[in-house]
Amino acid sequence: MPSTISIRVPGSTANLGSGFDCVGVAVDRSVEVAVRRESSSREPIRLERGGALRALDVPPQEDLLYLGFERACRAAGQPPPNGVVMEAGSDIPVARGLGSSAAAVVAGALAARALCGLALDDAALIALCAEVEGHADNVAPSVRGGATLVLRAPGGGLIVTQLDVHPSLVLIFAIPDFMVSTERARSVLPSTVPYHTAVTAAARGAALIQGLASGDAGLLAAGLDDVLHVPHRRSLIRGYDAVTSAAITAGAFGATLSGSGSTLAAVSPAPRAQAVEAAMAHAWRQCGVGVETFRLARPAGGYRIS
Repeated sequence: MPSTISIRVPGSTANLGSGFDCVGVAVDRSVEVAVRRESSSREPIRLERGGALRALDVPPQEDLLYLGFERACRAAGQPPPNGVVMEAGSDIPVARGLGSSAAAVVAGALAARALCGLALDDAALIALCAEVEGHADNVAPSVRGGATLVLRAPGGGLIVTQLDVHPSLVLIFAIPDFMVSTERARSVLPSTVPYHTAVTAAARGAALIQGLASGDAGLLAAGLDDVLHVPHRRSLIRGYDAVTSAAITAGAFGATLSGSGSTLAAVSPAPRAQAVEAAMAHAWRQCGVGVETFRLARPAGGYRIS
């Protein structure tokens, strides 16, 4: 059993346009954890939080890092050991639609696998973390990196596959100074949609995947214009229309929610990315909202362990 394990897990943007609950992309923001075991301790866990995690106020045994650790142990048929010490930091803002919860669960499960020598492959890791966190489209890119498509197989279980992202594309993120909880964002969704809406959603989802692979402007514009969740959630995001319109005017193919918000994401041709980023920030500031932005020229890689 190694004495100390260092783990880095990327965050993600999911629900990308018409990829609702199925398409996610790893981003270069991450949760980082140093985990070790103090064999003399009888406490289940000691957790030290840094970075964005300082904002959390939950007991260590209810923290998603530890829940991922515990679930991985139990999935491997082992009780979680006592004396686990986690020193965790993150630059993924909490409750902003950038996969902070999924990254934490994955980091905890990876810590258990490495520290305790558990026989869990990445496919099993994705399945158990998705069960804990509830969003496989965030979990999969945090494990596999890149852009991923995840769906439930007809016979049960998850299908996860990598998606191509054309090298001419840049993702731009504008993070406002307010949160939107996943629970609140879920509560505004309808329980059913009309048949024609479902048909449109399926067609636009296909357009999104082909548009990401090809860089085709028309496909991306259609694929980023969601009909399933954005129409119901946009009212939760102050300045949504102004910021997304500014992105498109500045040259983006489209702009939409990252996850369930509050972050907004745009997809742009590389030569227009800087202008799109500036336009989104300016539009939000004009609405009286503080904002942080960053660009992603290529999807981030998957987790790292050392």
